[in-house]
Formats: sequence, structure tokens, C-alpha cells
Amino acid sequence: MSETSAPPTAESTWARPEGTSLEQWMDSRVARYATRRYDWDALKFQEQVDPRYRRAQMRYVGTGGTGVSKDSNTVPAGHFTFSTMVIPAGHIGPSHIHVDVEEIFFVMRGKMKLVIEKDGERYETVLNERDLVSVPPGVYREEHNIGDEDALMCVMLGSPKPITPTYPPDSPLAKIKR
Repeated sequence: MSETSAPPTAESTWARPEGTSLEQWMDSRVARYATRRYDWDALKFQEQVDPRYRRAQMRYVGTGGTGVSKDSNTVPAGHFTFSTMVIPAGHIGPSHIHVDVEEIFFVMRGKMKLVIEKDGERYETVLNERDLVSVPPGVYREEHNIGDEDALMCVMLGSPKPITPTYPPDSPLAKIKR
């Protein structure tokens, strides 16, 4: 797909390819942990600004909102993306905003402090294992691993190809062109 072509529709990602058996079709829609690898480079540009921003994404459905444009080892996204994220102890997912999509964080392991900012108001909470937050579009969010171990979160974005997030104007990340 070229940069100027439209993303596939949900229906096209769900369509069983002609001449494909049910087994072949469904096998192409299974994303096994054994075939995934953590991508520590997807957000490396953030780590280069601040080493505390180091974290890794493991993609399952679509490529998520990290700016990775293609990953042939994922299930095609129809309506959302789904990945896991490893955040080392003491590390941070920097403040960012998705203007077009809701973002879900589900903590599988660890303890994360969530900071939300909107129109000068600030909200903080701690998410423990099996806690979830749904962050609406147009709201800044950042995540801090305040535990003693690597945290593991599921991350879901409400679009098959979300717009790459942006950063607060005063963030050094806002100056980076990707």
C-alpha cells in the first residue's frame, strides 16, 4: 500500500481470500506469542531524547500508534489495533495525545501511575494488575512504571491506522519530525 492509498477497510481485512481453505484463512488470523518479538526500536527516537522513555512494543493486530508503518507479522486491523508494551521499572511513556482515537491500557503485570491532562486540569491514578483505563481522544496521557519490575500492558487503539500521536508543545519530543 502506498502512502497515498486508502487503508484497507474492515471488510477487506475480514474477507476470506479466494481459493483459501478455512484453515489457511484462520491460520492467517492467529498471532502467536512464539512468533512475536519485542520491538525496542519502534519508540527509539523517544529513548534518544530521554533514556527513561525506553520501552518495547509487541504487535498483534495492526501496527498501533507508534509510527511503525508496516508489520507483515500481524493480524490485519479492521477496527482497532492491539499490542503489548513492556515498560522497564522507573521508565515512562511520555505525555502524548491521540486526536483521533480512544486508547485503552490494561495492566497485566506491574504498577503504573497514569497522568491525564486536559484543558489545564490534571488527573492522576495508579493502575495495578488487571486494572484498565480508557483514555478518550484529545486528552494528553503519560504512564510511569512506579513498580520494582518491568510492567506489561495491553494497549488498544480505536482505529486500524491511527494518526501518529503528538506531544505537548514544550516537550523535546514535539520538535522531532518523523
